[in-house]
Amino acid sequence: MSGSSPNLYSFPNTDALAQQLRTYVLKNQNAALARHNTFRVAVSGGSLPTVLAKALLAPGNGSPEDIAQFSKWDIFFADERAVPLDHSDSNYKLLKDELLEKIPAELGKPRVHPIDANHVNDEDPQELADLYQEELMRIFAAKDSVKLPVFDLILLGCGPDGHTCSLFPGHELLREKDAWVAAISDSPKPPPKRITLTLPVVTHAINVAFVATGSGKKDIMKQIFDAEEGRSLPSSLVNQGAGEKVSWFTDNGAVEGVSFPRRGSL
Repeated sequence: MSGSSPNLYSFPNTDALAQQLRTYVLKNQNAALARHNTFRVAVSGGSLPTVLAKALLAPGNGSPEDIAQFSKWDIFFADERAVPLDHSDSNYKLLKDELLEKIPAELGKPRVHPIDANHVNDEDPQELADLYQEELMRIFAAKDSVKLPVFDLILLGCGPDGHTCSLFPGHELLREKDAWVAAISDSPKPPPKRITLTLPVVTHAINVAFVATGSGKKDIMKQIFDAEEGRSLPSSLVNQGAGEKVSWFTDNGAVEGVSFPRRGSL
C-alpha cells in the first residue's frame, strides 16, 4: 500500500480541465518516449474519451513538447464490454468515434488493441479476458518474466457508485491478485459481461489519472476523499494503492463540499 496521497486538481469548467489534462498526458507521453520510445496507455469509457479528445485535438502551443506523437502510442482498454466493436456499448467504438477517427494525419495513427471480436458472444467472457491478457503479454513481456505489466499511464473514470474500470464496490474481483485481466459476468451496470484490468495492474502503472466532472459526482467524491466508509470503494483503493502516482482532474461541481485539499493547476 502506498503511504502518500493522490493529487486532486479542480478547474472551473471542462475547457480548463482539458487544457491541463493535455499538459499532463503529453508530459507522460514524453517521459515514456524517453524511456522506451513508445507510450503505453490504457483508457476507459464513459465521458473520458470526449474529454480526452477535447484535450488532445486542441491546437498546440507550437513547442515540440506539446505535440501528441500518436504514431508512438499503444492504446489499450482498461475495461471493455463483451459486445461487438461497432456496438453502442463498446468502449472501443466510443474512443474511435470521439478521438481516433479525428486525429489529423500528420500526427500519425496509434496502435490500438481492442478485444477479440470473435469471442464477444461467448456464454462466459473468461476467454475474452484470457485473450486480452495474452495480448498484454505480447506487448509487455511474458507473464513468467514480469509479475505485472507497467503501463505508462492509465486514464480512468469514476462512476457515481465509486466504481472504476469494471471493478465494482464489494465485488470479489477487487481481491484478484494474480490475473492481469479478469472477466465479469454479473456487472451491476449493463451490459453484464465485461473484462477489466485488475486492481494490482492499475496501481502498478507509472501514473494513473481520473477524470470526474459534474455535480452528480460530488456525493461520491466526498465519500472517496473525506469519508472513512468510502475507503473500500474501488476508486479509493486505487488512491490507496498508487498514492501520489494518482491525479484526479475534476471540475468545481464534482468536488463541491469536498474538504480534501485541491490544486488549481499542475
